[in-house]
Amino acid sequence: MAECALCRSHLRKWKRETAPAALWRYHRRTEAVTGSEDGVKVEGMTNFGPELRRRRLAAGMTLDDLAARVHYSKGQLSKVETGRQRPSPELARLCDAVLGAGGELSALAPGGPAGTAPGGAARGGGSASATGGSRPTRRQVMTAGAASALGLGAVPALGLGAPSVLPLGTGPAPGPAPVTVDSAADVYGSTVHQGVEALFHEFRRLGQTAPASVVLPALAAQTRALPSLALNTGGRTRQRLLLLTSRYAEFTGWMAQESGDDAGALEWTAHAVGLADAAGDRDLAAYALVRRGLITLYGGDAGATVEAAQGAQGLRLPPRIRGLAAQREAQGHALRGDRDACFRALERARDLLARAADADASETAAFGTTHVDDPAAMTAGWCLLDLGLPRQAAEALDREVARLPHHALRSRVRYGARRALAYALSGEIDHACALARPLLAEGEALASATIRVDVRRLSRVLARHPKNDAVRALSPRLAAALHPSAHLVHDREEAPRV
Repeated sequence: MAECALCRSHLRKWKRETAPAALWRYHRRTEAVTGSEDGVKVEGMTNFGPELRRRRLAAGMTLDDLAARVHYSKGQLSKVETGRQRPSPELARLCDAVLGAGGELSALAPGGPAGTAPGGAARGGGSASATGGSRPTRRQVMTAGAASALGLGAVPALGLGAPSVLPLGTGPAPGPAPVTVDSAADVYGSTVHQGVEALFHEFRRLGQTAPASVVLPALAAQTRALPSLALNTGGRTRQRLLLLTSRYAEFTGWMAQESGDDAGALEWTAHAVGLADAAGDRDLAAYALVRRGLITLYGGDAGATVEAAQGAQGLRLPPRIRGLAAQREAQGHALRGDRDACFRALERARDLLARAADADASETAAFGTTHVDDPAAMTAGWCLLDLGLPRQAAEALDREVARLPHHALRSRVRYGARRALAYALSGEIDHACALARPLLAEGEALASATIRVDVRRLSRVLARHPKNDAVRALSPRLAAALHPSAHLVHDREEAPRV
């Protein structure tokens, strides 16, 4: 019962925080200001610099020693220690790892994990969505309306004031009362379902190779049309078609995030939850928390990422959803430098995903990526980078990126960019540039908002080596990858409101 109450609490919070005012917190910029005039102390820098110096001296390291380990200049580190320059989150993580601070040092950096933990001052304020989208209100009407319009009976009320929901992890709800239909309707529905499922495969394949903003209009239109199509099917196939439509909506949310519309991503994910509820499946509501955790992860909010992921690990949920949630939790722990908690979550993820692999997991039914052979191992490489261990991250990503299928362009560019960043942070600038060059050419065609996060980090690291020939040769393509304006001019696709 306690676990169910916790799950209900997480779902209520997720429903409330889809409002653009709350999204402002997740969508805010996480880039640290790294410049300041010499001799001028930066406000709010009274803790990190002295603590860095204290730990460095306690470790018996000179500034030259530390500079060689983190691949920053001695002068830059000196300014950080004396409070004349803000440390970037990247530098804070590297110093934390080198000095064995266990996340305590990186938490002191401006914009670090401690400043973004749940319950902080950042929760208040913010009156407009960062993406300018309309407010995702009337979730209750959308969810209940979808069920009633399709003749599937009432679903729990999801009001913003006092929500009353079934607990996450209870498994599929009992099916609706049998509906009397002509046998021809079921034959028709089965044929329609096969066609819609095949089309879903094609959309997912297209999403791997084309800009999300190009895929999104057709995908959103198809997702809006499918509930009406379900009305013309028999009772046996109606639920199956609705459940598949919920997967369409969830994928539409991912494409919205890839196009840079975080508010739209949450709207479409909430719409997917409503469709799944109408079909009698509560599992997608838990997976929605995993998706929300991805948005907060890219927003740099470690605390919110961990909180969302922990809300999707109820014991009655399918192992795959729990495994993906444990992965997301590990990424959140890594972002705030908690190595032990990160490794524990990764171990849980590995066990759960191994169990899920033994079950039937078709490409349509499987949540999360279908192109990564070992998601737990790939996530481990991802986390090692955020833990300030770029050398180990590079080695892990070398192994896993080599196993990605050639046609999975979006996955190859995403993890390849992370791999190049790991080598750059390890001081292997020429190799990082060699890895990045073909990826940037492919990445320009994708115009991915999330991939640009790591490309921007890579650009900042390489900018510290302006005299390097490989860096100078790569700079024009880096600039083009960071400003893909040709693919970003598109109308915002809003989720349906019933």
